[in-house]
Amino acid sequence: MMVENKQTSYTAEKIQVLEGLEAVRKRPAMYIGDTSIKGLHHLVYEVVDNSIDEAMAGHCDTIKITINKDESITIEDNGRGIPVDLHKTQNKSALEVVMTVLHAGGKFDKDSYKVSGGLHGVGISVVNALSVKLNVVVKTNGKIHEQSYARGKPVSELKELGESNEFGTKITFLPDGEIFPETVFKFDILENRLRELAYLNKKLKIVLKDERDNQEKEFYSEDGVISFVGHINRNSETIHDDVIYFNKEIEGVELEVAMQYNKGYVEKLFSFVNNINTIEGGTHVVGFKAALTRVINEYIKKKKISDTKLSGEDLKEGLTAIISVKVPEPQFEGQTKTKLGNSEVKSLTDKITKSQLSAYFEENPQAAKIIIDKCILSAKARDAARKARDLTRRKSILESGSLPGKLADCQEKDPAKSEVFIVEGDSAGGSAKQGRSRETQAILPLKGKILNVEKASIDKIFANTEITTIISALGCGVGEEFNLDKTRYHKIIIMADADVDGAHITTLILTFFYRYMKPLIDAGYLYIAMPPLYGLKKGRKTSYCHSEKKLKELVEKTEGNFSIQRYKGLGEMDPEQLRVTTMDPENRMLKKVTIENALLADEMFTTLMGDKVEPRREFIQRFAKEVTNLDI
Repeated sequence: MMVENKQTSYTAEKIQVLEGLEAVRKRPAMYIGDTSIKGLHHLVYEVVDNSIDEAMAGHCDTIKITINKDESITIEDNGRGIPVDLHKTQNKSALEVVMTVLHAGGKFDKDSYKVSGGLHGVGISVVNALSVKLNVVVKTNGKIHEQSYARGKPVSELKELGESNEFGTKITFLPDGEIFPETVFKFDILENRLRELAYLNKKLKIVLKDERDNQEKEFYSEDGVISFVGHINRNSETIHDDVIYFNKEIEGVELEVAMQYNKGYVEKLFSFVNNINTIEGGTHVVGFKAALTRVINEYIKKKKISDTKLSGEDLKEGLTAIISVKVPEPQFEGQTKTKLGNSEVKSLTDKITKSQLSAYFEENPQAAKIIIDKCILSAKARDAARKARDLTRRKSILESGSLPGKLADCQEKDPAKSEVFIVEGDSAGGSAKQGRSRETQAILPLKGKILNVEKASIDKIFANTEITTIISALGCGVGEEFNLDKTRYHKIIIMADADVDGAHITTLILTFFYRYMKPLIDAGYLYIAMPPLYGLKKGRKTSYCHSEKKLKELVEKTEGNFSIQRYKGLGEMDPEQLRVTTMDPENRMLKKVTIENALLADEMFTTLMGDKVEPRREFIQRFAKEVTNLDI
């Protein structure tokens, strides 16, 4: 093909060079993930991580975080203090270099930090760039120094305030409203991450204070990850009394593991590298699981307990474990630092785990027997589930070109353009089928409440008709066979009544997705439909409201005669009303299901859907005053 010679205005003048921290302000999501409420709180973690690194280096034992009344944050530690002497090459103080230059920090010098969480040296400078104002006070070498910044640039010289025998750094910053749509910090979000950090760094005191309402919480753990496992298992019934714990260092890599089995059916394994939550796992998790499988199978063979050979999947049921490694030079896969890639960590973790677990089993035969009995039962249940799954697969009309159950499929075959509504009840399902857009919207009606998977073994789950129907309809498989690429719809929308029963059904479905199809949530495919609570009718026109507040505002603006209808069920709407209010992409409201904090999400499902009643009662009592639209 011939391309004609063209005059172009694309010249050197078009090439922009972003100086200093301008790049951070231009593309903040590259540095903190996003500018939502998650990114806002990430600013706090970036500063806290510096203090944690001081603690891991043995120079800090107290960190204080304060949410101030003006929504600024103050973080103060008693570490060594950021150096304030003149930097040799930058011709400014080391403090100003750290605060204003990307990839500048003490993390690159292994004499300063053996291990650290923030390895790229961008943390504090990024926070500075994204703050309207930032003030730093440093106590070091008998002096107190202070400097202030605005949007990443110094607005004052480094000045000496006086003398002090103390050491430490105090940083106060106010996030920039031009960058963050929401600048109000949530106490509970910070609370969960700080509690996690206290467990991962035993004997470190972390204090969180909220000046807005005088809340204050202190986090401190004498035995670290042992208490962490106890905290996670506090709403579960354990099958052996003690938490299995070991801590060993080989070749500069330190491994710390705490684990305990409970009577539940789900695995709660959380892994960390230098305090970073590796939500995608990595080589440390692979090494741990390989060793656990080998140790248990060798023990079964040695003690002649059974002829069964267990797989890694058989050992997951009811396992709660924390795997924490400290690695001098961690290699993370991807920008998000959520999967460890160091190959040497796999073999070291495998070696340490095998040695320590083998010793524990020999010294604690009763606990070993209880754990192995549970794993063997799990293997039998998984075998039954596999047979049920194979039977479902053979029967599946998907294989022969038809559809499972009552699924009314859409005409579109591109998953990115297709969506499926999982609808409670035949009545609502019928209305949804009539009101949908056949081109892109599929409807899957369910008969009432599905099984609570939090309290069911894997074989019972795959014997449940409604669950197998969901699995067949989505096409991506489940568990070990899950394949995200085979998902038939990239919008999976749970649509239930706007009442207590509807909320319960939604929670049951969410529990199933979280426990057995979590990659769908991670991919951003799962949504909850928000049907209106009220319809205000005046003449032939109906206006819809999703809250009491909106209804009140509408009533105050409405003149003349009108009537109000409270929609307790989707079945109360005719197909056209359901289409307009809940299904039409132009008008509907959807909530996207995301996991901000895996530990918190796990805890919530255990509390609300688990065996123990008392945690549920405490949850209801704590949040009772916040309930709206309660049907009695």
